[in-house]
Amino acid sequence: MIFSTLRPLLFRLDPERAHRLTIAGLRLVPGGTPRFDPRLAVTVAGLVFPSPVGLAAGFDKDAEVPDAMLRLGFGSVEIGTITPLAQVGNPKPRLFRLAEDEAVINRMGFNNGGQPAAHARLAARRKCGIVGVNIGANKDAPDRIADYVTGVRDMADVADYLTINISSPNTPGLRALQDAGALRELLAAIGDARKTGAPPVFLKVAPDLQPADIDDIARAAIDHGIDAMIVANTTIGRPPLKSRDASETGGLSGAPLRQLALTRLRDFRSATGRQLPLIAAGGIASAEDAYARIRAGASLVQLYSALVYHGPGLAREITKGLLKHMEADGYATIGEAVG
Repeated sequence: MIFSTLRPLLFRLDPERAHRLTIAGLRLVPGGTPRFDPRLAVTVAGLVFPSPVGLAAGFDKDAEVPDAMLRLGFGSVEIGTITPLAQVGNPKPRLFRLAEDEAVINRMGFNNGGQPAAHARLAARRKCGIVGVNIGANKDAPDRIADYVTGVRDMADVADYLTINISSPNTPGLRALQDAGALRELLAAIGDARKTGAPPVFLKVAPDLQPADIDDIARAAIDHGIDAMIVANTTIGRPPLKSRDASETGGLSGAPLRQLALTRLRDFRSATGRQLPLIAAGGIASAEDAYARIRAGASLVQLYSALVYHGPGLAREITKGLLKHMEADGYATIGEAVG
């Protein structure tokens, strides 16, 4: 009800300013430990997620409000993308609401305060709930692989898992790391940097891939011990859109990404031969969307853009809906529905 009242006011603001106000408001979320139905618990890479519904990276770039988001009913929160050095990102405006399409276009460019600042915030929090750290490379880094190695090494002690983000379209050349040779070089370096007892490492890929790319990425991830894959990031494609900002450059997320992300999830399910857990992202805005991804092979789901249009109660709404779908199909746990 509060969100319904505030939404028209927030939508009058520049999207990035509205987001900063949202982060400020989330600092006021009262404390407490959320309760989850035990039937929703899922184990991925040795971690027990109390709910399959997680917050995708991009919302809390600098680890300012991970605990507030956990208290809003998310089973996990992924902060970032963070880079070794602070950077301002791309010029503004760089974030656009496509309200008629329930979509967002962003070309943020990994704007963040750097890994040391995020590390300090995460180290100071009382460890409660699953918080992952999404790692990227600085735009001007002379050696981007070295930047990822730095992130894996320096953020390991404050992360429940680490995500290697090579799929953002907003850092020039970054997606080239998805090419077979470059990817294997990157994953080998990350493997060398991981220490005994280090957190699991996930790989986040783009939806804009060809069949051969999918097979190469899946095989490289398996060969180099990646613990799970997140499918998928934003798309540079442009399906038919109604909004006036539809021609803006950047990554498209939200409802128009739904079918493409589902298709890519199925592709990676086939390509990995079910040897890797998959995490679905892109176009998830309801319990029906989340359940469809789970039935298609996702052990976990992540959302972000849908919060812009449906508000902070969405995680709880989806988890309640998942229980209803499970019960209707006769599953005792959500894990039984995977695939």
